[in-house]
Amino acid sequence: MNGFNHHAMLPDPTHDEQSRQDFVGALRGHLSSRLMPGAYKVYASKVEPAFKAKHGRAPADQEEVRKVMTQDPFYQFWSAMQRRSQEMLWESVIDPTERQLPELIDKARKIGRKARGKLRLDPKLEIPRYHRAADIHLQPGGYHTDFTADDIAAGAVYDKGINLYMGGGLGPENDLTGNTLLAYVREKHPGFEPKRILDIGCAIGNSTLVWARAFPKAEVHGIDVGAPVLRYAHARAETLGVKVDFSQQNAEHTDFDDGSFDLVLSHITLHETSRSALPRILGECRRLLRKGGMTLHLEIPRGRTAMEKFMHNWEAYNNNETFSRFMTDIDLVAEAVKGGFAKHEVKTTDFVPQLDVAQMNYTEYFAWKILEGVRR
Repeated sequence: MNGFNHHAMLPDPTHDEQSRQDFVGALRGHLSSRLMPGAYKVYASKVEPAFKAKHGRAPADQEEVRKVMTQDPFYQFWSAMQRRSQEMLWESVIDPTERQLPELIDKARKIGRKARGKLRLDPKLEIPRYHRAADIHLQPGGYHTDFTADDIAAGAVYDKGINLYMGGGLGPENDLTGNTLLAYVREKHPGFEPKRILDIGCAIGNSTLVWARAFPKAEVHGIDVGAPVLRYAHARAETLGVKVDFSQQNAEHTDFDDGSFDLVLSHITLHETSRSALPRILGECRRLLRKGGMTLHLEIPRGRTAMEKFMHNWEAYNNNETFSRFMTDIDLVAEAVKGGFAKHEVKTTDFVPQLDVAQMNYTEYFAWKILEGVRR
């Protein structure tokens, strides 16, 4: 589907399983391109005028929009269908993964014995509550749950799942976010050649590999709290011929030395954390940077108008993106300062990459929010 790179660590779907995945992809495409725009039309033609007639003004913020839009039958229909399509997405990917899981685990073990990159797991690591409290994106078990020994299921499910989730918009290797942040570095910091790179919240390493390929002489690390996604990330990277060292760590407090990285990154990870964790993570990024080193965090824009913000935050209320609605109004620069950056060391930028792969129906996704910090 959509030119997806079916590498060796992905399950091979049967004809019927592939047809089911294709149906889910087509359904989600229909919902996003044909039905979701209707919610904006209903708001403009019906809901907002009714609110103005009653209150003498337009809704002041997304919460006022929420109170009226969630009562509208068209929005209710689209929202219910969107939620069900997300559940169907995981169901369509889980079946072939479960059927082939023993073979995939054995393959990952064999790859690990000959790997160039390292995998370091910590069975005593406490999984943060923001991972345990809800299955992010409704993925059953989240990214951290082991269902069997040496499990890689969460990674395999996530890899194909996010391809369906974004309708192929993340590219053949689900690496649009990495390519976007790399494009930012190439444009804003030409000549920057980091020797040691860390990707935090790397999941399956889909964005991490972008940096290892772009800077082949660099030592590249990826960390995440989930063991099954890291086992999968390690085997996936080796299968794709890329050397990365993966370790199971909490980005709030890693075991790397002070000033040991030139570049510390995250790709749409911050909104998966919490109010208390966010400044601690940014502070840890600063601790890890050498003098002159840079940290970059790519985030999804949260919308400009009250209606756009409401629609963006559908994920928060219906898809277990529980912290993302708070990110709408958070000042990332202020959070970085809380973490230990000086105010003159950090800034945010709205960035529009010139990438052929960024051909999505979600036009508001073209301008990404980037937090940049440089340790002076």
